[in-house]
Amino acid sequence: MYTKILVPIDGSVHSQHALSVACKLSEQNSTKVYVLHIPEVVGNTTKLIWGVGALASDATSEHLASAGEALLEEAETFAKAKGIRNIETMIEQGRPVDIILEVSRREGVDVIVMGSRGLSDLGGMVAGSVSHKLGHLAQCGVITVS
Repeated sequence: MYTKILVPIDGSVHSQHALSVACKLSEQNSTKVYVLHIPEVVGNTTKLIWGVGALASDATSEHLASAGEALLEEAETFAKAKGIRNIETMIEQGRPVDIILEVSRREGVDVIVMGSRGLSDLGGMVAGSVSHKLGHLAQCGVITVS
């Protein structure tokens, strides 16, 4: 069905569910799954990141990078346990919408599978959620997962 799937993750429960759905959609060994993390500093509260633990809002860039790498390793382990063999992880910097669009075009993905909400819930409600914007701007399908 799909040959290339992009899964942006931020450590939220919603992004974990999105990765699970992407694994189900890519039951063929030929499907390539791209797992993308874009470190983003938002708010003034501690965040609980799936597979990483608590991360303070004043964490250094080195700590954010380390947490991002740990998050991607956890996601890769999870996907491989679900039978995904063709997986690529990446960390990119920038505005999430712009980076996700850029990666989806560059890699020629068929569909983006992402959580409906991330760690920056309040910011998404005020500025318009990343998943909502991608639904309008992406040149491929977008599946949002709760």
